[in-house]
Amino acid sequence: MHKTLLASLIAGAFLLPAAASAQTAAAPSPFTGNVMLTSEYLYRGISQSNGKPAIQGGFDYVNPDGLYVGTWGSSISWVADGSAGISAPIEIDVYGGYRNSFAGGDWNYDVGVLTYNYPGTYNNTPAGYAKPDTTEIYGMLGWKWLSLKYSSVVSSNIFGFVTPTGGKTSGSGYLDLTGNYDLGNGLGLTAHVGHQTIKDFGAASYTDWKLGVSKDLGFGVLGFAYSDTNAKSCGNATPVYCNAFGRDLGQGRAVVSFSKTL
Repeated sequence: MHKTLLASLIAGAFLLPAAASAQTAAAPSPFTGNVMLTSEYLYRGISQSNGKPAIQGGFDYVNPDGLYVGTWGSSISWVADGSAGISAPIEIDVYGGYRNSFAGGDWNYDVGVLTYNYPGTYNNTPAGYAKPDTTEIYGMLGWKWLSLKYSSVVSSNIFGFVTPTGGKTSGSGYLDLTGNYDLGNGLGLTAHVGHQTIKDFGAASYTDWKLGVSKDLGFGVLGFAYSDTNAKSCGNATPVYCNAFGRDLGQGRAVVSFSKTL
């Protein structure tokens, strides 16, 4: 709760001398930043950095009424992996929306729009390839430590996918069920399951899951998670998630990360 200047002056006039000497806690800033180093960038269970570490970070502005905007970025390699005419080493996301709580604070919701941007050069792109820039709208309903979220693609394509006949993949969606439980003493537990549907491209649709634990060290948060998918990859008749280097992008793997809020 934020006190107005007038309320602060009135309250101060009636404080006892001993209490008057106590300092008032500063109101939290609506601006926050974050930075993370991770052993591999996985998104919805699929590797974005070809098994290599990634540096990530972002900034957010949250209005006291619940409106928010933000941007987030990460180093990547998946767009250019194996494509000589493409160079896109970074992902930059921009998002905005509104979130609030109800029913005494136990329930909450979040609605907004998110754009994934992959700036770079796109020369001699292969057939059946679309530029990966993607826009989604999303809605989330949460209860205490559990949340259910659905994201729907409103751009022409999702992450460069086209249908087997070359059509658009607008309308693809991702259903995300996630639990974040506070174990106390700075320990946190995360469990997640999600399902990605690629419109009119069943072979590219898949389910992913993740289990993770985190520890707040005071100067940052150390995280460990294991993620896996049933995505069709190397060795499959339709190896959708097998890159040009023969790497299975959806195989089970452990990820270690260190993050800090600024």
